[in-house]
Amino acid sequence: FRQRSETPEMACELSLQCHRAYGMDGIIMFSDILTPLPTLGIDFDVVKGVGPVISTEVRNEEDVANLADAESVDFDEKLPFIREILENLSKEAEDANTSLIGFVGAPFTLAAYTIEGKSSKACLSTKKMMMADETDESKAMSQFLDKLAIMIGNYGIHQIECGAQVLQVFESWAHQLSPAWFEKFAKPAAQKAIKIIKAKYPDVPVIYFANGGSSYLELQRDMGSDMIAIDWSVDMAEARKILGEDIPVSGNIDPTILFGTKEQIEQAVRDCIDKAGGPGKHLLNLGHGVMQGTPEEAVGWLVDECKRYKGKDA
Repeated sequence: FRQRSETPEMACELSLQCHRAYGMDGIIMFSDILTPLPTLGIDFDVVKGVGPVISTEVRNEEDVANLADAESVDFDEKLPFIREILENLSKEAEDANTSLIGFVGAPFTLAAYTIEGKSSKACLSTKKMMMADETDESKAMSQFLDKLAIMIGNYGIHQIECGAQVLQVFESWAHQLSPAWFEKFAKPAAQKAIKIIKAKYPDVPVIYFANGGSSYLELQRDMGSDMIAIDWSVDMAEARKILGEDIPVSGNIDPTILFGTKEQIEQAVRDCIDKAGGPGKHLLNLGHGVMQGTPEEAVGWLVDECKRYKGKDA
């Protein structure tokens, strides 16, 4: 996986295949949220059957202090492939008259992945660090999140300067957080990263996506992003009501519907559009990624129906 995402020819081809096949409204850089971790001295590999495995231990204040300085990361030096990938995709996006989308992982998700060392059901080590932080026993969690927020903000800026026209911030492990912990730890760190990006490029749209965070959507109104992506576990009409009409949204079709019939897929598209306010009122998307094994023609049915549907009264 790292070879594919860090080799420009492969990453560009994989980024372009979806757009060539389906003609959706954007080309997404093929990459991974963990890609920038080595810039801080955090090593990882992707192991078949396990997923990403991180070998660098971060558990205390000394571990955080031993990481590289987030302010002075040279992304061209540490991740030279990113510029080549985005510059090449930028030309392709221009030729195709579509947008180029970059993305970053949010600080809490990258912190939790690093602390746990791999995918985790309970994130217990991370939560113990958050509890120690609350009692001032150790401020390692706050310090780590702050360091990651600076790096991620600057990484987002780097992607824009290489050609990305839109950025999505992925809080992939939001489901591990209670509303209180989201508000205390994940939210301020994500806000800081977004603020860094927006301070330099205020006109570049930033989308914030908390996967599994729909139980505290009301806390996401003021993330500082231009749009909130909604996961599939909340009704789109309810999400609209919670966030308010003035906040642009994207989402939120259940990815498993793509294993259904053509009629079921088309109905899910129409329902989502209607509940979001009708055609043109939101950015239609899945409420998480396309699942492995999804029939390719099913994605085509979703895209085609989205483009065809003109609303209930049409």
